[in-house]
Order: sequence, then structure tokens, then C-alpha cells
Amino acid sequence: MSESYETLLQMQKDYFYSGETKDIHFRIKQLKKLKKALKANEKQIGEALRKDLNKSDFEAYLTELGVLYNEISETVKHVKSWAKPRKVKTPMTHVGSGSYIYPEPYGVSLIISPWNYPVNLTIAPLIGAMAAGCCAVIKPSELTPHTSAILTHILQKTFEERYIAVVEGDVETSKALLALKFDHIFFTGSVAVGKVVMEAAAKNLTPITLELGGKSPTIVHKDAKLDVAAKRIVWGKFTNAGQTCVAPDYLLVHRSIKEQFLDKLTQQIKEQFGEDVSRNSDFPMVVNERHFDRLTNYMKDGTIIFGGRSIKERRFIEPTILENVSLDSAVMQEEIFGPILPVFEYETEKEVIEMVRKRPNPLALYLFTENKKTEQHIITHISFGGGCINDVVYHVGSSQLPFGGVGSSGMGAYHGKYSFDAFSHDKGVLHQSTKMDIPFRYHNTKGGLSILRRLIK
Repeated sequence: MSESYETLLQMQKDYFYSGETKDIHFRIKQLKKLKKALKANEKQIGEALRKDLNKSDFEAYLTELGVLYNEISETVKHVKSWAKPRKVKTPMTHVGSGSYIYPEPYGVSLIISPWNYPVNLTIAPLIGAMAAGCCAVIKPSELTPHTSAILTHILQKTFEERYIAVVEGDVETSKALLALKFDHIFFTGSVAVGKVVMEAAAKNLTPITLELGGKSPTIVHKDAKLDVAAKRIVWGKFTNAGQTCVAPDYLLVHRSIKEQFLDKLTQQIKEQFGEDVSRNSDFPMVVNERHFDRLTNYMKDGTIIFGGRSIKERRFIEPTILENVSLDSAVMQEEIFGPILPVFEYETEKEVIEMVRKRPNPLALYLFTENKKTEQHIITHISFGGGCINDVVYHVGSSQLPFGGVGSSGMGAYHGKYSFDAFSHDKGVLHQSTKMDIPFRYHNTKGGLSILRRLIK
């Protein structure tokens, strides 16, 4: 099997070396084909997402397809300017020359995507690869087999294998692909697997983009607009049954408004998902039994103040709020990735900063406050990938913002122009004139040192 992967990789390298994928008109044409193919198969994609994760048509469009359509349109509109060489300033010591940056595609990229947003997080990096002029081998998640199958069908029907290829399989397939010398690797998934990917990439000195996760804190300060905060937190936390890398992972609520806020939070769960969430046929299910068991065990780590019900045969877990949680418990040691929300109280901003800093840098941070000073203090003193003030998750939908982690939550960023950059190398080139020469650069120039001292200080 590994020999066939090597053959595929070489075929894509040969096609990349032909130069066809670098042509800007080719890139735009292929991106338009991708969008057309996704739109033509919307129904089948929706059916697959329903089978794998019980996503409703609304949630599928909001979190999977709609953002991709916007991303492709934005890329088609701007990729020509992104790909142009950029002239930059040249120092006085280089008089007579011009300095330029040439964006250059890495070559053949390996894209390994996760199961939680199996369409979005497969196609979004692919858009960047195509825009940059790369070829790509895609490894979708085996945990969402129906979605993986429809994506494979769409991409195989739309593109030649020498340009865009899909390889389905399990962990062994990923290992076999990672052993090959790709020109770039883009991985979205857990921190644990991210370390494996980085180790494999290091053996070949392959540049990588890692989109990982972590425990994203959500801070509700005493001056926050509680109705708005509750509504938005419930939406962001329980969309996709909490299986979102940037979902609020735990709440830090100011002591003075905690009880009031928890009442609003539970009321919002009922308003958005129904008095009995188990009767809501559109509430997403946990991806598999292993994750279901992991999540139900987390509910033992605190006092359940809302929710707590589960139905194993449906892989259903009710939105659940926990109190009296120990910071050393399992639910606070790992990213939850499910519809469980631990709540803590705090008195001072210093307590918040110290608590968050004790954990690895989160992928996202959310703060609800009407105080600009508090806002700036938190942003300045806590390192995190990205986030929102007075909202949650919504920053991910903006193609103008870089999306990515820092430290253990990832490296590199994408979306919009940042996706193009993720799959490109900036090649710096100096264009030197032959009509003149700078004498003081040469070893035999009299007074060369004194001239250099005047020019370079």
C-alpha cells in the first residue's frame, strides 16, 4: 500500500513541476469548479452529515458549507493580487537595486482533516492549497465514514488525481502517508496526534501547519450584559454537541453575578434546544461510543446543576452544566469536546489570569465585559490563538482574521489570505542593476570601512 502512496506522491510532484497549477487562471478555474461541485452535492453532503453526526440542514449550512462558499468567493476575488510579486523597500547600501517577494507554492501538500467538522475542515485548507498553486493529497477522518465517502466521490469526480487526490483509511493510512516526503503538511486534530505529526514532519524537515485545540476559557465579568452572554455562550458551546475545537471549554464567572447568570444559562438551553433536549431531533450526537463513554465519565467530576441525561444507543448527551469541579479532575485536564460545561467563580482579574496561565495556551478565549480597560488587560496578559469580546466562536467565520493556535494549541494560521500564506513560501529576490556598481562593497576599496560606518549605524 505504501508503494501506491509513493507513486501517487510522485505523480503529483511531476504534475506540480509541469507548472500548470501555478497559472493563476488555472487556480481560479479550479476553485470555481470546487464551489460548483459542493453546491451540486449539497443534499448528499447534508445526508452524510446527518448520518455521521445528526447535524441538521441549518447547522450543516451554517458551520460547514456556508463558510466554505464565502471562503471560495473571497479567494477567487483576491488570489490574483495575493500571488503577485510584492516590491519592498531596499536599504541605502543597496542603491540601484530593487527588492521583491515572490509567493511560491510549497508543492504537494498532505491535508489530514478531523471528524467534528468533516466538510469544513477538509475543504477550507484545500482552498488555501489550490489558491497557492499546490497539489494536495487529502486524508479525511474515518470516524465520519459517510461524509468521508461523499467528499471522496465529489473530489475524485471533479479533479484529476495528479492534482487533488483523496486517500481514505484509518490510523495506519495516516502513518504511511506521514512517512513520505511531502512538501507541506496541514493537520487539524488533537494535541496528542499533533505531536505525532510534528515528529514525522521533523524527520523530513517538512514545514507544517498544526490546528489543534485546548481548553478555551470563557470569562463573564460582573459588568457583562448577562442575557446576551448566556444566549451566545449556549449557542457556541452546544452547537455540534460541543464537538468544536473553539467551543467554550469552561466558564469563569464573577462571583457577584454567578447565580443570576447560571439561571439565564439554563433558561437559554431550554429556549434554544427545547424543554426536553432528548426530544429535539436536530440535536447532534456524539461521534462514537468511545467518546460517549469518555464524556459521561466527565459528568462524575462535579455537581450537575443542569442536564446530565444520556442515551447511549443514540449517542445523545444532554447539555450539562457542572459546578464544584476540582481543577485536578479529568474534565479539567483534557479538552472536553462535548456538551459539558464546568463553571468556576472568581473575584479578581488576577485570579482569572493565573488560572488560565496554569494551563497550556488555549486555542480561543472569550470575554464578556462592557469595560475597555478589563478587555485590554485580559488580551494583553493572556496568550491565546484568537477569540472574541462579547461573543464566542464567531471569529472563526471571518476570512479577514487569522485562525490558528499558539504553543500547544497549534502553529500557523489560515482563512482568507492566511490560507494562501499557509501553503506558500515567500521567496525574497534582489534585482540588481548592471548599469552601475557600488565600489565600497569590495575589499580593495580605499576608505570603504568609513563609508560603511556612515551608511550602516
